[in-house]
Amino acid sequence: MRYHFDLLGSTNDEARDTKYGHGDIVWAEQQSAGRGQRGHTWLSPEGENLTFTLVTEPRFLPARDQFLLSEAAALALCDTFATFGIDTRIKWTNDIYHGDQKLVGILIEHFYAGLTLRRTLIGIGININQTQFDPSLPNPTSMRLISGRLFAREEVLSRFEECFAVRFAQLEAKDAKRLEADYHERLYQLGREQRFRLPDGAEFMAHIEGVASDGALMLRHADGHVCDYRFKEVEFVVKK
Repeated sequence: MRYHFDLLGSTNDEARDTKYGHGDIVWAEQQSAGRGQRGHTWLSPEGENLTFTLVTEPRFLPARDQFLLSEAAALALCDTFATFGIDTRIKWTNDIYHGDQKLVGILIEHFYAGLTLRRTLIGIGININQTQFDPSLPNPTSMRLISGRLFAREEVLSRFEECFAVRFAQLEAKDAKRLEADYHERLYQLGREQRFRLPDGAEFMAHIEGVASDGALMLRHADGHVCDYRFKEVEFVVKK
């Protein structure tokens, strides 16, 4: 079921309420305290984009395999855009890019019950009809800018729900190999050299080798050594 609000602090915060169950969507026209990855603020003009949280209850999924759910969500978004003729890639961990521009941001929050997941909130912001962006943002784009046409937001959301249901079914069927293979196939800059930044500000160049089953990014350094980096241990250096 969809719950549509004019204004929320954050759709993820609202979706924490246990009155929302598996498959429910908390959708807000505006967020006063929307959050992105790495503590960034997520802002979106009213009526132009989609900012929502999908509630899931993947209680069958071991906590050690939680990155599979991130893969399923990212792939569902790529599948959604493909139905509109828009080619996309997944920038680790789960931003969605068209070319070198960001189309979607995702914020995933897990809650646990022992060794398995109990509840996962998948916060998603899709740039749909927006054409003017804050100049401080390095590389945003939207479905309208890519395609040159307006989109009905409800249709985009319905397509996503359908695509996510397919990917979640793969997850329930324990088809990890399919999810991981599809994720790698759509990985942004796979096999290419890219600039990265460490938490201390130091930058380096490395080739993207892939993503480990636990979600770590595998980078090959100039000396040939491959290192695994987890979330917040390294970030892409994005040029404007």
